[in-house]
Amino acid sequence: MTAAPAQPAGSLETPSLARRLAAFIYEGVLLFGVLMIAGYLYSSLTQQHHALQGQTGLQAFLFVVLAIYFVWFWSHGGQTVAMRAWHVRLLQHDGQPVGEWRASLRYLASWVWFLPALAAAWLAELRSAAQIFALMVVGVITYALSARLHPERQFWHDALCGTRLVTWRPAARRAQSDR
Repeated sequence: MTAAPAQPAGSLETPSLARRLAAFIYEGVLLFGVLMIAGYLYSSLTQQHHALQGQTGLQAFLFVVLAIYFVWFWSHGGQTVAMRAWHVRLLQHDGQPVGEWRASLRYLASWVWFLPALAAAWLAELRSAAQIFALMVVGVITYALSARLHPERQFWHDALCGTRLVTWRPAARRAQSDR
């Protein structure tokens, strides 16, 4: 896979919040399959016969699988499959491609989408999947809306990591849209 040529940071527009959230939801759909296969692999290799057996190990394994997925895609072209479908690309703030170190930092920082809601569920001792899911949805929407407070409408973990999401169409489509 060849990286698309870098453009000056000033010419890159921030995708709409709706488009970024659509890519986020689509990413979740795609990751369902990735995580199911990884979970099957883990349970086969560890001889896990019960869902609660080895639960912590499974969670750690899936965390690493997700890290590999995101870091690889972000540092090799700046787009996951969902980001490509929605014409969103991850770049450094100066418009240059993201390296593995910065992609790893962004992966860790991006857990801010979920950790506050998960911590609140744990502190409230919620056990109902519906309650936890509702809390997660509220947390994700709240965090997404907080991007409106950023001067460039970027997510806060991107500001922390020196990255930004930009609208990015393939060169052939850019040429057609310029006509």
